[in-house]
Amino acid sequence: MLKEPGINKNLTKKVYIETFGCQMNEHDTGRMLYHLEQIGYGQSEKRDDADIIIINTCAVREKAANRLFGHLGNLKPIKEANPGMLICVGGCTAQNIRDQIQKKCPFVDIVFGTHNISELPALIEQRIRGEKSICSIINDGFDHDLNKVKRVSSFQALVPITIGCNNFCSYCIVPYVRGREKSIEQASIIRSVKDMVSGGIVEVTLLGQNVNSYGKDTGKDINFSNLLESVSDIAGLKRIRFMTSHPKDCSPDLVRVIKERDNIVNHFHLPLQAGSNNVLEKMNRGYTREQYLGIIDNIRNSISNSTITSDIIVGFPGEERKDFEDTLDMVRRVRFGRVFTFIYSPREGTDASKMEDAVPLEEKKKWFNELLQVQNKISCEENEKFSGMKVEVLVEGKSHKDGGLLEGRMENNTVVNFEGSTNLIGKIIPVRIVHARTFHMMGELVS
Repeated sequence: MLKEPGINKNLTKKVYIETFGCQMNEHDTGRMLYHLEQIGYGQSEKRDDADIIIINTCAVREKAANRLFGHLGNLKPIKEANPGMLICVGGCTAQNIRDQIQKKCPFVDIVFGTHNISELPALIEQRIRGEKSICSIINDGFDHDLNKVKRVSSFQALVPITIGCNNFCSYCIVPYVRGREKSIEQASIIRSVKDMVSGGIVEVTLLGQNVNSYGKDTGKDINFSNLLESVSDIAGLKRIRFMTSHPKDCSPDLVRVIKERDNIVNHFHLPLQAGSNNVLEKMNRGYTREQYLGIIDNIRNSISNSTITSDIIVGFPGEERKDFEDTLDMVRRVRFGRVFTFIYSPREGTDASKMEDAVPLEEKKKWFNELLQVQNKISCEENEKFSGMKVEVLVEGKSHKDGGLLEGRMENNTVVNFEGSTNLIGKIIPVRIVHARTFHMMGELVS
């Protein structure tokens, strides 16, 4: 049994965390920072000044392991020059290839899994006391407390509502590294969001590998629509986002709730992944292109100003040119606001990694570029519809494109850059769109 570390708010030591991957990983980094504060570690912005370096890994892409070993190779001379510095590896890749990490990089002090974050302070104390390199991985578990998170933003918060996934899409490693789906108790979610709002949070993003299946594992008569209504009722909460939604569980009742509630954004991220029924079946997605189009029609007929975004994989094993053309057809029909596109990469341990894949990578790259051209044109055209319109944006900070401008986000998640004072950060304000571009907007303050 690991000894519980003592509380120490005197943050005399520093930890540097490099985070890769999704918003769930970002949230996990906040959890790591919270637990490490309890034993006296504050966050460092500079890697070489830290007492502990943590790499919070992602396992979604094929090159995730190569990227990790590249980063660890860069850390080896730093460790040799400063043997007292601890190097730790956590996250999904750590969960997936812990033996390889320890074998290839014996200078790594601690490897810990996605279910072991609250255990991290005790692991660090063990290592500091002189125990040899530590690997602590639980294959499945529920290590989560919504209140034990250090939040980076004073006005936005990520709120997991489910952990893990039950879908087992044939290309995806997530169920193997995050475990089976578990819903966080609704009362705990509501209580935590209320506390966040009382502390100044105006926007929350409800997170899960498939938020639409919330509650199915509980045996209780609760679902995502119920949860959304309850969160929406919290006084002072201005915006509610959620991701990711699996199309097979996007119910008419969910669309109804979003239509009726002003503080739930009219933005649906519904990963299509492929437009061919043949490929969708191989992917084990659980819906057809016709069913997906039916969901889109219901959303558009119910909420006229909704924005649909998506994920698409190009070059899945067994995909042929005619299948890819079905994907292009779906993109043109649905007219997504934005699409996150990927060339298929096999993940060891998944069903898709065993499938025959005859299409050369160069051909897949041609398809990928063709898809980008089609979607980028649509994105620009969809953004042009906002030109001259007054929209409300939540001001998030200085622009990443031009530090002299501010950056805000529309309800549909599109970034708007505009001139303004930094005292607007954290506020929802009116902005007029003066120029639409493919991936962002230019605007001006409305007095």
